[in-house]
Amino acid sequence: MAKQPMLKFVSVDRDMPEKRQAETRREDFDEIYAEYADAKAKEQASRCSQCGVPYCQTHCPLHNNIPDWLRLTATGRLEEAYQMSQATNTFPEICGRICPQDRLCEGNCVIEQSGHGTVTIGSVEKYITDTAWENGWVKPAAPAVERPESVGIIGGGPGGLAAADMLRQAGIQVTVYDRYDRAGGLLTYGIPGFKLEKDVVMRRIQQLKDGGVEFVMDCDVDADIFATIQAEHDAVIIATGVYKSRDLQMPGSGAQGIEKAIDFLVASNRKSFGDAVEDYDNGRLSADGKRVVVIGGGDTAMDCVRTSIREGAVSVKCLYRRDRANMPGSQREVANAEEEGVVFEWLSAPKGFTDDNGKVSGVMVQKMRLGAPDASGRQAPEVIEGADYVEEADLVIKALGFEPEDMQTMFGKPELAVTRWGTIKAQFTTGETEIPGVYAVGDIVRGASLVVWAIKDGRDCAEAILKKLNAPAAVAAE
Repeated sequence: MAKQPMLKFVSVDRDMPEKRQAETRREDFDEIYAEYADAKAKEQASRCSQCGVPYCQTHCPLHNNIPDWLRLTATGRLEEAYQMSQATNTFPEICGRICPQDRLCEGNCVIEQSGHGTVTIGSVEKYITDTAWENGWVKPAAPAVERPESVGIIGGGPGGLAAADMLRQAGIQVTVYDRYDRAGGLLTYGIPGFKLEKDVVMRRIQQLKDGGVEFVMDCDVDADIFATIQAEHDAVIIATGVYKSRDLQMPGSGAQGIEKAIDFLVASNRKSFGDAVEDYDNGRLSADGKRVVVIGGGDTAMDCVRTSIREGAVSVKCLYRRDRANMPGSQREVANAEEEGVVFEWLSAPKGFTDDNGKVSGVMVQKMRLGAPDASGRQAPEVIEGADYVEEADLVIKALGFEPEDMQTMFGKPELAVTRWGTIKAQFTTGETEIPGVYAVGDIVRGASLVVWAIKDGRDCAEAILKKLNAPAAVAAE
């Protein structure tokens, strides 16, 4: 009788890949987790219970066939595991690194609920695809038939790139237009290397180029360029993301040294590419030698505090107006940040800034408590009177989230319907807007969200366009 390869969660404990010591990893921007060895990946995959109703799959936005590729990994069939993973996810090695698995697949694992510790789904997913790259199993698009139809994609982030990949696989001609000099969007310039090393993103972009996707870089699309793109393509996908930073208007907010998170992160990531960055080199967007205060509690705030540590900040504090349990960012990221020396000031909110000759010197902080639930069901923070204090700071980073730019004005399309939040109105699952032939995907539709949701939107939109063009999604030629 064959030995049972799965359901080993009772006898095998959960074991994450080895994490580098905080004292070491805070000195560089390399990823903090090591790779699984082959035997360890098989062992951890074998813990899957192969349950009849896989909640991990249900709670994955892409509905990845997680139990199936875990079983294939456990039995040593890695190339098949990669093919199955790639069938539903354009960038599995990226999702394996940056998805908040604790809130999605792993957080809903059946054996996690039973107290045995979740399967390390993200780490196995990363291992499968990194192994696929090493063995040459990842191939550029090779459509069996080239089609004459073309699609223009505005924005080279995860949503736009996911759509580009699926369309090219079907033989559609694809051109991606992006405002930056490198494609990838926030994968390239927003997420720090310690979470997602840049060669991981660059090799995917090169794979798309090798498969025939054209990229037009340094292209800041305005009304005239949009009209040209619309005229040259059979369909247009808007995948710009949301880059307008939410701001704070309060006493002292005009002082030098109060910066937006996106500016700080882009400068840091550009330096990792070896670029000359004037505002980093002159010290404005560098944390080196400074007392840094980051305002916010999401994943962007976590990226900022951990980047500041690596840049040589004297101290790094994070102000968040609710408590730890109500923080929107990944708890795993919070723990990593604390290990690296970040101090979290919970139930703390800014009320203004102090300055010294026009340069920020501190944040005026008001202490909070959680009161009755608000409209969203979360307990609303309330000010504790008389508990204010000043947190000294040389650099303050505002990580308060992102909003859409004025798309109607930017593209010269007043008929492009938007919501009251400024996001584009698009049909669920297809991405169709109220302008025929124009689609929208990702954060510009959802608001600031997860990479995995952008990938799903891009793939769904590509499928809808293929149906509209009567071009079935083709499997790459052998």
